[in-house]
Amino acid sequence: MASSSSIKNFSHHTRSISLPSRSHPLTLQVEEQLLRLRSSELATTSSSSICHNLSCLQDLYKSVDDLIQLPLTQQYLSSGTQEKQVDHVLDGSLKLLDICGTSRDTLSQMKQSVQDLQSSLRRRGVVSDVANEVCVYMTSRKKENKVIQKCVADMKKMDSKLVPLNNENIITILNEVQTITLAVFESLLSSVTNSKARSKQSNWHLVSKLKRTKNVVCSEECQDASEFAKADAILKTLKNQKSSCDIADLQKVQKPFEALEMRIHGFEEELECLFRCMIKARVSLLNILNQ
Repeated sequence: MASSSSIKNFSHHTRSISLPSRSHPLTLQVEEQLLRLRSSELATTSSSSICHNLSCLQDLYKSVDDLIQLPLTQQYLSSGTQEKQVDHVLDGSLKLLDICGTSRDTLSQMKQSVQDLQSSLRRRGVVSDVANEVCVYMTSRKKENKVIQKCVADMKKMDSKLVPLNNENIITILNEVQTITLAVFESLLSSVTNSKARSKQSNWHLVSKLKRTKNVVCSEECQDASEFAKADAILKTLKNQKSSCDIADLQKVQKPFEALEMRIHGFEEELECLFRCMIKARVSLLNILNQ
């Protein structure tokens, strides 16, 4: 996962922003929001940090939408002097919307898979049955990861096309917003696919720590792992468990998956709100250009 590449490119965009009304409160507000996101942990796979960054992105897009609709900004955008750069921004916004929507839909499918697995675990206690249900879930997870990997590939293509602009104006702001949006999306998808700093060896180390006699429990060492990492480790343990699972075992397994379901639901809600904010900002820009 290449969130570091987005952050690296983003550093090239951190310049003073000059707008037709630089002292306007909205301009200052956007600059402050960009600054907060720049200073946040963009490369993190911490679920709480990712949710926070997604929420901050929503506020940023709302402010950008307000900024776009300022009379002087509208006059600048409709002048046609930056037509090629505006088209580049519009193309980027469309691709980001597609990535956001696909990520949201994939998370929705993943949540359904988690719910189905939970229902199966509550109903069954025979090892072979549990192993079969785990295999079904893991097959679904692989398909979902392929969709996410396609999103990542699309983001890498976008990332390579985001270059510093020679002028410092609303176009630069929109370009910076897209760059930081890429970085946040990459950290989200890294967390979902459990790919950041997750070698095969370290993943199996988590498995060994989760397994104590016949019980599946979470050790103190894996408390800092994401909900996705914990669930993946538990699934590997269940799939390879040789003795029967009693009710107590399955109840202990339920807690991490309940946490995972809640986390996925949280990501879904943040992405849905962000999607609406992104749509609104894009429509405002299109309306100005079509006047």
